[in-house]
Amino acid sequence: MKRSNRLTLFIFIAMVLGILTGYIVNVSYTDTYGGGNAGQMVSADNGSLGNTAGYIIGLSTGKGSTGEATIRKFADNISILTDIFLRLVKMIIAPLVFSTLVVGVAKLGDIKAVGRIGGKTMLWFISATFISLFLGLMLVNILQPGHSLNLPIPDSHASSGVAAAAMTLKGFFQHVFPDSVIDAMAHNEILQIVVFSLFFGVATAAVGEFGAVVVKFMDSVAHIMLKVTGYVMNFAPFAVFGAMAAIISQKGLTILLTYGKFIGQFYMGLVTLWIVLALVGFLILGRRVFTLLGLIKDPLLLAFSTASSEAAYPRTMEELEKFGCDNRIVSFVLPLGYSFNLDGSMMYMTFASLFIAQAYNMHLGFEQQISMLLVLMITSKGIAGVPRASLVVIAGTLSMFNIPEAGLLLLLGVDHLLDMGRSATNVIGNAMATAVVSKWENSLADVPASQLKEV
Repeated sequence: MKRSNRLTLFIFIAMVLGILTGYIVNVSYTDTYGGGNAGQMVSADNGSLGNTAGYIIGLSTGKGSTGEATIRKFADNISILTDIFLRLVKMIIAPLVFSTLVVGVAKLGDIKAVGRIGGKTMLWFISATFISLFLGLMLVNILQPGHSLNLPIPDSHASSGVAAAAMTLKGFFQHVFPDSVIDAMAHNEILQIVVFSLFFGVATAAVGEFGAVVVKFMDSVAHIMLKVTGYVMNFAPFAVFGAMAAIISQKGLTILLTYGKFIGQFYMGLVTLWIVLALVGFLILGRRVFTLLGLIKDPLLLAFSTASSEAAYPRTMEELEKFGCDNRIVSFVLPLGYSFNLDGSMMYMTFASLFIAQAYNMHLGFEQQISMLLVLMITSKGIAGVPRASLVVIAGTLSMFNIPEAGLLLLLGVDHLLDMGRSATNVIGNAMATAVVSKWENSLADVPASQLKEV
């Protein structure tokens, strides 16, 4: 069995074992300690907000305080495996993005080439973002997943516990341009690292012979970091096991049934988006689009099971180069995609925002919904490094359109499950973008089928 197939198999086995382990822990301590009236207690203590929070907690909690504490302790301990893996991945990201992007830009030669490829890249990103947001908006209006909840409007002072994103133009540009590249690397601010790398790469090409030594050094660093990536990826199955065991032990399998309609409809939307991306990819790449989808199955599964598209970044880069994409374009497009082309997250933002409005029986007209779409196109850019980025942006959007922010509590219980699908979709979107830009630049090599089988 090929090494990549073994990793896929181990990740899948780890996912199943994690679900079983989490379920056993959840059922054991629920049965042992008995259920509580968590929903009623929250409702009594928090007034209007309790109508929302109590609804959620009452559905997803059936454990007494002692059993709940035991399960929480188990989840905290088992999730250490996932934390270790994600920290190792974050350790790789900054040096990998910096070294590969500098080499890619320097090898492109001049600022005109950077501008040409950057223009084509942004054209795809903006188009894909609009399609993702519009598809989410269209599906949530057709499926109406929130109308069955019929929740009362909560108190205007009630908080969801998620801070809203800054909506100012000044705040956006401060997030884009670093005041310290060291600080940007320390906090894995990918967009800021990209900005510095672009300047550094163009300057390296401009100094000619003096820059050749730097390019050679950075190329060596990139290859070393890819080797380190291979070592880190061996830990992925343990991380997947920990992630699944933690979430299922706390929420139980019933959370899938409770929110089954919403989760099912959202995933149906994601599949629709996958089909749209694949069709557009087919028009540009031809039948090779199916080869691409086959190659990225490992990073796709990794992103899904860990709910982190960042975790799949190094492996996605490797698979795109195996597919025949020019490593200069891969090094340029893929890092940008992680800030500007999160297709799964985009679709979720319109879908979730209107779901919350529907849950409170709030009607938003067509003009308001289009305004929301345009606002999200701008406010969602460059926040990939923000924890729970989608929820942060949604919180800010809700306040702009006078939708109760406390409605985010409807999503918090299942956000991890939804994030799994979003992360996998982000990987597909960025892989497709890189392959398409390579094709547009006539830099997509024809890799023999026999060579792909050996990989």
